[in-house]
Amino acid sequence: MFGLFKPTMARPADPMSPKVARLLREASWIFLAALGGYLALILFTFHRDDPGWSHTANNDFVRNTGGPFGAWLSDVLLSVFGVSAWWWAALAFVVVLHGYRRLDFAGLIDRHSAAVTSLGFVLLLLASAGLETLRFHSVGPALPGAPGGMMGALISRSLVTGFGFTGATLLMLVVSAIGFSLFTGLSWIRLAEKTGHALELTFLRTRQNYQAWRDRRAGEEAQIEREGSVGELTRIFEQHEPVLIAPPAPQVVKSARVAQEKQVPLFADLPDSELPPLSLLDAPAAQPVETMGTDALEFTSRLIEKKLLEFNVQVKVLAAYPGPVVTRYEIEPAVGVKGSQIVNLVKDLARSLSVASIRLVETIPGKSCMGLEIPNPKRQVVRLSEI
Repeated sequence: MFGLFKPTMARPADPMSPKVARLLREASWIFLAALGGYLALILFTFHRDDPGWSHTANNDFVRNTGGPFGAWLSDVLLSVFGVSAWWWAALAFVVVLHGYRRLDFAGLIDRHSAAVTSLGFVLLLLASAGLETLRFHSVGPALPGAPGGMMGALISRSLVTGFGFTGATLLMLVVSAIGFSLFTGLSWIRLAEKTGHALELTFLRTRQNYQAWRDRRAGEEAQIEREGSVGELTRIFEQHEPVLIAPPAPQVVKSARVAQEKQVPLFADLPDSELPPLSLLDAPAAQPVETMGTDALEFTSRLIEKKLLEFNVQVKVLAAYPGPVVTRYEIEPAVGVKGSQIVNLVKDLARSLSVASIRLVETIPGKSCMGLEIPNPKRQVVRLSEI
């Protein structure tokens, strides 16, 4: 019977579903982002002629984009904190950023509790207002009161009394740095490392670009100089007179008188003293050896001029006289070129022309030029029977 009237135990309320929690969290982020944007808007459009908390205005026209409430709220914030009131707008965006980080990057970014964030914000706000009062005097006309507001005046007056003007400034700078680090989660050491790394990369890239620019400039100068040299060589070679090429000596046809006027023994009475007969000598080859053509001689003449010009010795090949073994090139040195310069370059010239050796004839009888005797690629055999 008593069991029928037994009171029932109250069951705990059902926990909020993850979907509802996520929607509420996103709604709070949207509200905080809108609040931060509204605070930034009313602070940016603040006008001293608008009616506000610290003063009244005769006109009803409000210039503040946030309306009468925005004009009143911006006047309160600027009167109390000065320009440092902008940190209230930053607070809303930082809270949204911390919430987003905890949601998506929980294992990678340090989590800042609400207490640490709040402590950093308070330190940053108070130190910023105090610094504004001590150092920033030029922002007064844009504010309803003095720079730093009432809070900045109170803090700076207390610190200057105890630490002096410079000491109070240094102390508030330190507190501002600590508060900013706690408020935003910024690591000054990592910031210094990244800044140094960025400066190092900038320096290396700048130096690399400068070296590349110097290389390009040197290449352009070398190209201009090379084009000038090539143009000068082209002009010299194009204006060169044709080389006089002397044809080789004609082959002497063996006369029938050779057999008739063959050498006879001088001493007929002495049979043991006869001279050896000419028939013991080798007869000349039936097929003549190929000789150098006109084009090959012309090319070799130009090559001699070019190779000597590479050693800063300018000469001009006047004639080429091909022979069975060597070809003599008559060269005329330019004005100011000494014969000793060409003598000293004979070995280098032989190496440049890919020949074993070159014989230099410094003086050719009856001529004012010098001679270079260069071996032929294919030498002919001059037999004694031909002489």
